[in-house]
Amino acid sequence: MVDVMGFDFDISKYHSGLSSCRALLAEMDTLYQELDAKVAGVNDPTACRACGRCCDFDAFGHKLYLTTPELLYFAHHVAQPFMPMTDGVCPYRIDGKCSVYLYRFTGCRIFQCCSSTAAQSDLTEATIARLKQLCREHNIPYHYINLNAALNCTAPTDR
Repeated sequence: MVDVMGFDFDISKYHSGLSSCRALLAEMDTLYQELDAKVAGVNDPTACRACGRCCDFDAFGHKLYLTTPELLYFAHHVAQPFMPMTDGVCPYRIDGKCSVYLYRFTGCRIFQCCSSTAAQSDLTEATIARLKQLCREHNIPYHYINLNAALNCTAPTDR
């Protein structure tokens, strides 16, 4: 386990140079573009009503976990300190919409309230495997962190 308070979200600390940082960010951009295309091919495009219900984790009965590369990508693009999660709702849901939509995590991209859970599970497992591979390639520690813990700087869990 790693204490998130001691986890350095500055992506440049995990690389020997700026080109390596750019490479990880570019690979995450590619991963997200490919994932979005796969999700569009699997999920019913009319299933998501962009209602923001899925961002209310307590009401929907689920938790969001994210990996080190996702968190580093998010930290690179979103102002810090992160907005704390004070209840079961993602703090980046503002007026019912995702305010960080372009930089949202893989779980946010894959999950839809009214879509096939089997297809979502398969996409999740394949994506986690790719994220683990990115960690190995870029020599960064792999962690599987609960969103609440990451945003509130508490201890994450490894998967």
